[in-house]
Parts: sequence; C-alpha cells; structure tokens
Amino acid sequence: MKRQQEIAYQLDLFTEQQQNAIHSFDNCEDVNGAEARKVKQVNKAGQQGRALTENLMTIVCSQANFKQGYLQVKRNKGVAGIDQMPTGKFADWFKEHGELFTESLLRGTYQPQAVKQVEIPKHSGGIRKPGIPTVTDRIIQQAIAQVLTPIYENEFSEFSYGFRPKRRAIQALQQAGEYVAEGRAVVVDMDLKSFFDEVNHDRLMYQLSVKIKDKILLRLIRKYLRSGILSGGLISQREKGTPQGSPLSPLLSNIVLDELDKELENREHSFVRYADDFVIFVRSRKAGERVKQSIGNFIENSLKLKVNETKSKVCYSNETTFLGHTILSDGNLIIAKDNVKRFKSKIRKITKRNRGRSFEQIVSEINSMLPGWFQYFRYTKSQKLFQNLDSWIRRKLRCYRIKQTKRVIGLQRFLYKNGVDKWQSWIIALSGKGWWRKSSSPQVHQAMNLKWFEQQGLFNLSLNYKLLNN
Repeated sequence: MKRQQEIAYQLDLFTEQQQNAIHSFDNCEDVNGAEARKVKQVNKAGQQGRALTENLMTIVCSQANFKQGYLQVKRNKGVAGIDQMPTGKFADWFKEHGELFTESLLRGTYQPQAVKQVEIPKHSGGIRKPGIPTVTDRIIQQAIAQVLTPIYENEFSEFSYGFRPKRRAIQALQQAGEYVAEGRAVVVDMDLKSFFDEVNHDRLMYQLSVKIKDKILLRLIRKYLRSGILSGGLISQREKGTPQGSPLSPLLSNIVLDELDKELENREHSFVRYADDFVIFVRSRKAGERVKQSIGNFIENSLKLKVNETKSKVCYSNETTFLGHTILSDGNLIIAKDNVKRFKSKIRKITKRNRGRSFEQIVSEINSMLPGWFQYFRYTKSQKLFQNLDSWIRRKLRCYRIKQTKRVIGLQRFLYKNGVDKWQSWIIALSGKGWWRKSSSPQVHQAMNLKWFEQQGLFNLSLNYKLLNN
C-alpha cells in the first residue's frame, strides 16, 4: 500500500507540473514514465506484482489523473451523451458531486449510463455503429486508460502500431514496405468481421485478470463492456463486443489482439497490425493460402472472433491496400486509388457550383481538408499525383469563381481587373462554352494564375511535397 501511495503521489506531482504539455495517449507513458517500467518489473517479481495491481483504483481516482482525463476529453470536443451534459459543464458538476462520485467508484457502486448509438456509413460499405458515452463516463474511461496503458505497453508486440504511444500508421506502412522489399511480396490480407462487435467479454476479462488484481476496477470495466445501448428510444443490453467511440476501447482491442500478435510471432510470421487491420507477408501464393487457412482457424476457434472471408484474400502487395496505401513491388508506398477517388469526391462536394458560398469560404473549407490529408500521405511516391491534384483543384476553383460573375459583363470585368487584355477578356466572356470549358481557357488561367491562388492562401500539395523531400 505504501508503494501504491508513492506512485499516486508521483503521478499527482508530475501532472501538476506538466498539465499544459499533455497530448493524447502519447502522454500515458509520460505521466507514469519510470513508474510504468517499475510496474512491469514488480509484476514479473511475483507476489509483489499482484499486490501492486490490487489497488489501481486509487490511482485511477486520483485528482491529477481525473484532471488529465478531463483535459483530454475536453480537447477531443465530443458531443454530449444521453444525459445531455456538455464537456464544459463537467468541472462545475464535479465541484458539487465529486466527493460522492469518487467514493462510489472506489466502493465499486458506480453504475455507468447507457451509450447513445449513432450510425456512420463505411467507405467500403456497411454501417459502423459507434456509441457516445456520457462525458462523465468518457472521463472515467480515459482515467482508466491512462493508468492501464503503461502497464500493458511494454508487453505489446513490436509489430503492433495502432492506438499506442509514439507509434503511427506510417511506421506500420514502412515496416510493411521493408517486408516487400526483402522479397515477401505476397500479402495475406485478413479482415476481421465486425471486430468491435464480436469481442468475447469472458475472454477479455480473463486476459485482464491475469495482470490486473484490482477486483473493483475489473468489475467497473465489465460494467462498461455490458453498458446499455440507446437506439431508437430503446435501451438494449450488450452481450459481446467493446463500445466503439469510448476512450477505453482502443486499449481493450489491443489487449484482445495481442494474443493474435503473440501467435504470429511464435510462428515466426512477418506481419504488421494496426488496430484490427493486419497483414501477413510471405514469399509465395501457396504459402499465403496455407497461412490464411491456419491463422483463420486460430482466430475463429481460439479468439472466438469472425473472419470476413469475402474481404480476406491472398494477393501481391500492389493488388490490395493497407491503411489507405498501396505497397509497390520495390517496397515504396503510393496512395491507393480508392483514397484518391474519395478525396476528389470531397473536393467536388465543396466546390459544387450551386452551393451559394463565398469564394473565400470555399478556399477555407478546402484548406481545412488538404493539410491533414497531405500529412497522412506525405511519405508516398506521389509527386506527379500531387501536381495533378493541385491542377485539378485549381480548375475546380476557377470554374466556381467565374460562375460567381453570373453575367457576361461581370466575367469580362473580373478578367480585365486581374490582368487580361480587354479584347481577350471579351472573347472568353462572350464565348458560348460552358463554365467548365471556360475554366481551362488561357484567359482564365492568366487571371487566376499560381500567384493569384497563393494570394488566396490555397494550400499547395506539390509545393509542400517538394519542401518535405528537399
């Protein structure tokens, strides 16, 4: 108990000093840093380890841990749950009810509220059904995740990259590229059917109980697993699966699939996993078919999960996608064709000519999208693609802008004002061509050239790509 209080004290002290530097899950390791490593060492020591994890709720419910959890949930800007309490109101609520609230957690009498279910269409078809917990439950789950993540982090596989501190999708992609460059160009691409809806609660709770001895914490996690789902005005009980959209769900999913990672490592397979997306790299189709059958049996019989046979396949790396990328035979990455199509579809929606938005707002909406998309795909071999996309986006914007002039005289004046000769501006203004054809004319290009778009503040994909690679 003395050791437990020391960890809680250091967690409180560190958070007070560093609360302005907290960012996402990366800081779970920062909060408990050296202490997390000590937890791992003590766990391996035997009885001391079991004693250490018997009172984890003390740390979960510490004021500093709750403060960090609250700041993280507030940064995420999630919507209210079924109680309609917005994130910003939690601090006031906690001042009034915090003592009883914390006591109920430590006693094990706290009851989570039902989650509000929403439906989001998937790009690949079907519907994803994330749940929206109340702000209070999101903060509790975030607080739990902050304490458990350092305990489990060093146990996870080197080849697992999703929802882990200081690990990113690009690292998983680069590792996959290395496998292909080494000659493992055949991919066993396996899809877990509705993974978050199929997790077996009993198996998960057993996995947690092996390392975590705090029974109150274990019971609280089970309550969250079984929390009701509000859909269509009715609350139903969850019998299996982990609640998508909750702060605790990513960690729980990694704990579930760590068993798969260990099995793949024991079989000495070359693999990469990011959340529930994983691919195995082999040297021949024959080997790939054998691995697909064997690992599929392990997933369904041992993990009690389902393999989506219609989406699982054995193919060459350049015939499938992983995390939105395609891996070429030399190991280099390119943007998957489906992602380019989705990107262009979003741009089309923004630049739809009958939207009735100002040109400045259209540019602003595009700029809110481009940097993030570029950052995700910036390590691909896509210089020519970025140039083509830049050119296409500018043409969409030119078309949108000249249509705003509405009349012949309006277009002529706009072109003339932006440097086009008077007689040349009249030629295009009086043309019977449609707006899209006019947008590619030399006069329109002259009026809205690269410098003009730079003045409008439009994000330039190819320019940023060149700066990154110089």
